[in-house]
Amino acid sequence: MKASRQATIHRVTSETDIAITLDLDGSGQADIQTGLGFFDHMLTALAKHALFDLKVTVKGDLYIDGHHSVEDTGIALGMALKQALGDKRGVRRFGHALVPLDEALCEAVVDLSGRPFLAFDATFTRDRIGDLDTELVEEFFRAFAMSAMLTLHLTEKAGKNCHHIAEAAFKALARALRMAVEPDPRAQGSIPSTKGVL
Repeated sequence: MKASRQATIHRVTSETDIAITLDLDGSGQADIQTGLGFFDHMLTALAKHALFDLKVTVKGDLYIDGHHSVEDTGIALGMALKQALGDKRGVRRFGHALVPLDEALCEAVVDLSGRPFLAFDATFTRDRIGDLDTELVEEFFRAFAMSAMLTLHLTEKAGKNCHHIAEAAFKALARALRMAVEPDPRAQGSIPSTKGVL
């Protein structure tokens, strides 16, 4: 019987109360409620294109701004991914994707390395997309990569429209994660590292 690759996280701080359920072997179903419409849109796209089933409920201090809600969601989602992967036995480990959205083109490269790192190279020419501060896009990716203990390189290859750039980045991450977490039939359940641990 196939092992379950699911996780449930409930993370509470003085700033946020976040509940996440994640199924890596889902069909892309999403139920996202963060209080930030554009962020909901991005997380829905992430679930859809990674083929993760994802439920996210965030109660945050939006009367201040969106920073705590977005960053803490990245932390909680990273925790969920790490928990769902377990010892990462039998996964492909590496994933990459180039995703266009009209004039925008973004690349994501993922290594489920156990070594958290973010290299982010994208430029937003306005301060907000809908109700989301554009600087929080990078903050989400950083929080997610650090908490999930993975290496993530996200690069804008082309783009002018800020909505398109952000969405292409989230979709590229989704496709790269889908590849990285996918079971590798040739690996025969082994740990994909010469160290024997990830």
